[in-house]
Amino acid sequence: MTILVTGSAGHLGEALLRTLSRRGAPVRGLDLKPSPFTDAVGSIVDPGFVRRQMHGVTAIIHSATLHKPHVATHTNQQFIDTNVGGTLNLLEAAAAAGVTSFVFTSTTSAFGSQLRREAGQAAVWVTEELPPVPKNIYGTTKLMAENLCELFSRERRLPVVILRTSRFFPEADDDAELRSAYAPENAQANELLYRRLDIADAVSAHLAAVERAPDIGFARYIVSATSPFQPHHLAALARDAASVVRELYPDCAQLYAARGWQLFPQIDRVYVNDRARRELGWRPEFDFAHVLSSLRTGQDFRSALAREVGSKGYHETTFDDGPYPVAS
Repeated sequence: MTILVTGSAGHLGEALLRTLSRRGAPVRGLDLKPSPFTDAVGSIVDPGFVRRQMHGVTAIIHSATLHKPHVATHTNQQFIDTNVGGTLNLLEAAAAAGVTSFVFTSTTSAFGSQLRREAGQAAVWVTEELPPVPKNIYGTTKLMAENLCELFSRERRLPVVILRTSRFFPEADDDAELRSAYAPENAQANELLYRRLDIADAVSAHLAAVERAPDIGFARYIVSATSPFQPHHLAALARDAASVVRELYPDCAQLYAARGWQLFPQIDRVYVNDRARRELGWRPEFDFAHVLSSLRTGQDFRSALAREVGSKGYHETTFDDGPYPVAS
C-alpha cells in the first residue's frame, strides 16, 4: 500500500515521511518545496500534476495547506486555490484512482468564533458536536475543504477521515503578549492541558485514520492531547485555571517553580479527544502528566520525533514584530 503524503516539506509531512520510511512502508512525498522528504515537487493547485502522482497509490494523507500565519501574507484567493481547489484536485484524483483511504488534516481553527468568550464565562467544551464557526479565511477554507471531503465520501464512496488537529508547531506563539509573558516551552507545556498535540501523536492519529478509514467510511475527529479536565471544571478554568491544575497535580507548583515557569491564569477552551481515541484506537502519549514526569527527571517533554523535525517557520521574511505578521 503506497501512501501519498502532501505537504512533505512541512512539520507534519516530514514527521509522517520519517516515520513511514523507518517502518519500510512504501510512501511518496509531494510538496511545492524541495526537501529531503519530497519525491515530487509541484503544486496541488495543478490538477495534471496531482493526477500524475496517483500511480500505485492506495492511501492519501493530505496535510498540505496554507496556514493561519499566512493570512496576512497571502490573498483570500490564494487560500481558496490551495486549501479548497487543491483538496478538490486530490479528491478527484483519489476517486478516479480507486484510493481506499483519504485522510484530511484539518484544524481546530474551524471552531474559531465559537471560542470567543466574554470575561468570566466558562471555558468551552469542544467536541465534534460543537458547530464550527471559523473566524478567518484559514478556518473558512479548511471547513470548505472538509465539506468537499464529505461530498466525495457520499457521492463517490471515497473513504475519508478528517482530523481536526490542535496546534503542534514548535515555533513561538503568534500572540505578542503571550510571547512576552511565557517562554515557548513553558507556554507549550501549558497548552498540552487543553489545546496542543505533540507531533508524534499527530502522526499516530493519521496512521490510525489511514487504517480505519475503509471501515469508517466518513468521520470527523478532534485530535489533541488528552486533557485532564472534565465539564465540571469549565467555570473554574475561566476564573482561576492555575488552581484547578494545582489541585489535579499537587507537585506541579514546585516543578514549575524550579524552571521559573508559570501556569496560565485562565483557560478558555478544552479540546476533547474521546471519540478519536475510542473509534480510531488512537493512544496519544504526550500530555500534561508526561510534561510533569519529564520535569521530574530533567528530560525534554517533547517527543524524539518533535525534536528531529524541529522548527521550520512559515515565511522566508523576518518581521519586525515577532515571527508572524498576524495577531490572531
